[in-house]
Amino acid sequence: MVVTYHVWLGKVSGGVDIFLLLSAFLMTLGFTRKVESGQPLRLLSHWTHLLKRLLPAVVVVVLAVLVGTAVVLPQRRWPDVLDQAWASLLYGQNWLLANSAVDYYAQDHAGASPLQHFWSLSIQGQVFLLWPLVFAGIALLRRLLRPRIELNSRILLAVAFGAIFVASLIYSIDQTASNQTYAYFDTRARLWEFALGSLLALALPYLKPGRLLRVALGWTGLAAMLSCGLLVTVEGSFPGYIALWPTLAAAAIIVAGQSGSRVGVDRILSWKPLVALGDNSYALYLWHWPLLVLGLAGKGLSSPNLWQGLVIVVASIVMAVLTTRLVEKPLRDWHWPKIRAWRGAVVIAACGALLAGPVSLWQSWIVTDAAAAASQSSELIPGAAALAPENAGKPTPDAKIVPVPAAMKDEWAEIDGLCTGDNVPSNPLLGGCLQNSPPETVTKRIVVLGDSHAQQYMAALGPIAKSHGWDVVTLLKGNCRFGGVSPERDEECNAFNEAGAQYVLDHRPDAVFTVASLTLKEAPYEIEVPQYLEGIKPITDAGIEVIGIRDNPRFTINMPDCVEDKGHDAPECNVPLQESLAGASPLDAYRGQVAGLHLMDLSDFICADGTCPAVVGNVYVYKDDNHLTKTYVQTMIPMFEERLLTATGWK
Repeated sequence: MVVTYHVWLGKVSGGVDIFLLLSAFLMTLGFTRKVESGQPLRLLSHWTHLLKRLLPAVVVVVLAVLVGTAVVLPQRRWPDVLDQAWASLLYGQNWLLANSAVDYYAQDHAGASPLQHFWSLSIQGQVFLLWPLVFAGIALLRRLLRPRIELNSRILLAVAFGAIFVASLIYSIDQTASNQTYAYFDTRARLWEFALGSLLALALPYLKPGRLLRVALGWTGLAAMLSCGLLVTVEGSFPGYIALWPTLAAAAIIVAGQSGSRVGVDRILSWKPLVALGDNSYALYLWHWPLLVLGLAGKGLSSPNLWQGLVIVVASIVMAVLTTRLVEKPLRDWHWPKIRAWRGAVVIAACGALLAGPVSLWQSWIVTDAAAAASQSSELIPGAAALAPENAGKPTPDAKIVPVPAAMKDEWAEIDGLCTGDNVPSNPLLGGCLQNSPPETVTKRIVVLGDSHAQQYMAALGPIAKSHGWDVVTLLKGNCRFGGVSPERDEECNAFNEAGAQYVLDHRPDAVFTVASLTLKEAPYEIEVPQYLEGIKPITDAGIEVIGIRDNPRFTINMPDCVEDKGHDAPECNVPLQESLAGASPLDAYRGQVAGLHLMDLSDFICADGTCPAVVGNVYVYKDDNHLTKTYVQTMIPMFEERLLTATGWK
């Protein structure tokens, strides 16, 4: 299910939810027998045995992914893959993805991570640590109370897992409704799926449906299980109550069990090829996603066709069988680690070191390479200064281009921290309000309104403000250019812009900084911001100055990737000006329309000689397909300051 949906349908199936339920179901069967019979749980031995089974295959796959990453993926994606390699090894991948899923800027990369499917294994690993503690707690409770009260351990376990089920499901429904992108990876929002599997294991001995009911349950469960991903938008609605669909479907199949009927679904599910596939299912899950992602990235495809998908599936099965037979099974059958728990720990540590070593070395190399590039003299990496009139015609000396692609994720303009004191907004829509550290003596107060294209200029405006004693507050929302209410924006953006404008009117700063045009990837390439003048007029009518800067180009390709693949002189990486910006600046239409509007245009320090290049003065201009690098904007500080002061008339 999972592989088929990922490869050919490009959707989530709900199969992972079943996978989580089954893992708790099987674990509960084993631990319940021990608790009821009074056997020692031997938790340390259990955990070392479990990790000894699970970790070797993980290490093999992640090492293979690292090789594929070095060969196939652009350098800008290496740090994320390395971070996820650590997270996969330490079973924290779900939290890493949860924290990046709620960050707009973290979404700004092409293609999925070849390791992101480890999120479910991480949740499973965390529960494999937690669940035995529940059994240990129940066993201890029985032992302490046995002299006075005889307690039924199965009932106690049902109460414990029932409480987890209810609490987690309520939390999951609430979080899925309010913050689904985070909830999807949140262990707490998934615990109910494990608890349902445990409750099923506890109740199973008492569930004895007749043959006809078993047949009906089996087929109904299978039909519901297979159809879930087709009928429900799993990506946007899980893991709330909708996830009861696949998990209850799986529960129905389990309850149906061996029907004893020729037409029971168990006749199909016990078919030898399916059982053999199940024997290799863990390794198949590990392999299918990286082979899909790296295969598509290598071919430059967004999705596979039927035959390409078939090649990926067959390759995944082959690698899964080899991993199971050559890695998982030999280590599972190896007798030496079974004698003492510490021996199992040695095997686990060795596996971890086998992966940790290359990851650490690679990360160290990236840091060293970035530091060496950044330490070059300013004469070698002039950036925008190379386009200054006094440097016209002067060749830029050869040097390493900065920042190195692997450091692109750090190329967002920094803002010191959350708003404090009087700058704190009262409207919760503006809860992400940020500000530079206020100077001791404030000479001007500026509010930045807009999206990431406004933020990128903080790499210049921030340092300039500090040198002049300006207090700068930023109210930013991804993909939400500031302007008046417009049907061309979604409701959230319109509401955010209204809240931002009201904040300005309430706090009455000296000036507001905005991006006053809007660039597009396709023709007409650059337009006026919808309802821009209508948005700023209440602000200027209140006597507050508005600064509007011209937008920078957007492209259909990732510019650093283009340079890495083809070289910075390649025509593909030097896009013609007429395919990047409007022939006449949209800012010209604003002149004289609104008193107090000051316009800035720095496009001559972004595009020159009829082209908009990916690299200027040995500095990457763009960090992706449309955002300027922090490093490049910093090289524009003298030009930015001169034009800002000229436009406004400020001293």
